[in-house]
Amino acid sequence: MNLRADEISSIIKKQIKDYDKRIECSETGTVILVGDGIAKAQGIEKCMANELLSFEGGGFGMALNLEEHTVSIVLLDDKADIREGTIVKRTGHVVSVPVGEALLGRAVNALGAPIDGKGPIATSEYRPIEKQAPGIIKRKSVSVPLQTGIKAIDSMIPIGRGQRELIIGDRQTGKTTLAVDTIMNQKGKNVICIYVAIGQKNSTVTRLCETLAGAGAMNYTVVVAATASESAPLQYIAPYSGCAMAEFFMDQGKDVLIVYDDLSKHAVAYRALSLLIRRPPGREAYPGDVFYLHSRLLERAARVAPEYGGGSITALPIVETQAGDVSAYIPTNVISITDGQIFLETELFHSGVMPAVNPGISVSRVGGNAQIKAMKKVAGTLKLVYSQYRELQAFAQFGSDLDADTKARLTKGERIVEILKQDKNAPIPVEKQVVIIYAVLNGYLDKIDIDKVRTYEKKLYEYFDLKGLSVLESIRDSGMLDSAATDKMVKLLDDFTAEFSA
Repeated sequence: MNLRADEISSIIKKQIKDYDKRIECSETGTVILVGDGIAKAQGIEKCMANELLSFEGGGFGMALNLEEHTVSIVLLDDKADIREGTIVKRTGHVVSVPVGEALLGRAVNALGAPIDGKGPIATSEYRPIEKQAPGIIKRKSVSVPLQTGIKAIDSMIPIGRGQRELIIGDRQTGKTTLAVDTIMNQKGKNVICIYVAIGQKNSTVTRLCETLAGAGAMNYTVVVAATASESAPLQYIAPYSGCAMAEFFMDQGKDVLIVYDDLSKHAVAYRALSLLIRRPPGREAYPGDVFYLHSRLLERAARVAPEYGGGSITALPIVETQAGDVSAYIPTNVISITDGQIFLETELFHSGVMPAVNPGISVSRVGGNAQIKAMKKVAGTLKLVYSQYRELQAFAQFGSDLDADTKARLTKGERIVEILKQDKNAPIPVEKQVVIIYAVLNGYLDKIDIDKVRTYEKKLYEYFDLKGLSVLESIRDSGMLDSAATDKMVKLLDDFTAEFSA
């Protein structure tokens, strides 16, 4: 095609006129060392802590150590081909995860990418994984109950919305079951749940998702999983990612329950990273900031005052002990950060008491503020009576000749233990808990054979569903147990116990 000189001239003038003078500036560096999921790079001295960095040819990393001439980067993609000499580029953004309603009912990895095979997640909003916790002015005292559906907890160690309650115990004592039952019990209570699995087997997480889906709980739950097969950096950022997702809902004025399962494995993953980037080891080879690791995470749980949005995040961190040693490093750290702990005892678990809650060591520092008034009124003496029974039981093993008062206390204690037993994945509404605890503390079960106590409880619930619905609805709707409801409940208990014993 032949172009005349004036045509060429006009084309050149047009291109000069439309020329965009913007200069794109990107800071790049070079990898000088790589191995064990850690890369060292030079040339990106201005990068931020926790900044997302991209590598030539794919793959991402997070800046963890900012040194004088180099940056230590933890690799977030262990399949990426990164070697000495690879170009690394700043993104200008700290590591962020997708947030929003679209995450509900999904299982995602630590970076918020779907892992459940249900396709992409339709959300465009992202939040950084690290954020400053709400200040004292923005917070409101914990006074709204978060019902777990577990009798032993709702009656003796109540949890409130905005609280941080540690679940602690040896492995295989029912810690995860307790957290999952609490998630199931939030059905219909306008509480969004987030379950963070750290260092667990893939099969365990799959089974947990199936359990939640079977109970209809996945509709309001997000599962964030960094399994044992994934790298330490992903296990390290998983709880922060889950917390960022929770904060999105809290900022909308909603109530959120988040479970960190478990922070022992989280600390181990962080220790591995710290040692690989040559941070000095301290006690038990953990780095010096391992306390800050968990405190900055758990401080983000709060109940926000109505004038600042009015949402809440309730945190249930789980910590595993070795041979019941609550005085070990990580357990004592997390105990000092949280507002109480639920201690699950191996001996109780093996003797058939499930959930294996030890009422002596377990405590809620929020106390009766996080209970409905009906439960506070009925269960006020339960923990004391139960703890006295545990002491008497140990003493009674050595003495055969017991006085009548001791025998009566042992009888009541045995029945309390039996009543507080509960099948897994079967949370009980708080109004029914009030009825059965009132019955056991007021002597209705004293004459019932110990092997028939569970049957008594089951039949009692059925009886109240049939004849005492007004009492149950009164407790559920008002949270109170007024004199009229008490009189009606006593009458129904008298009639049912006489009928059951006949």
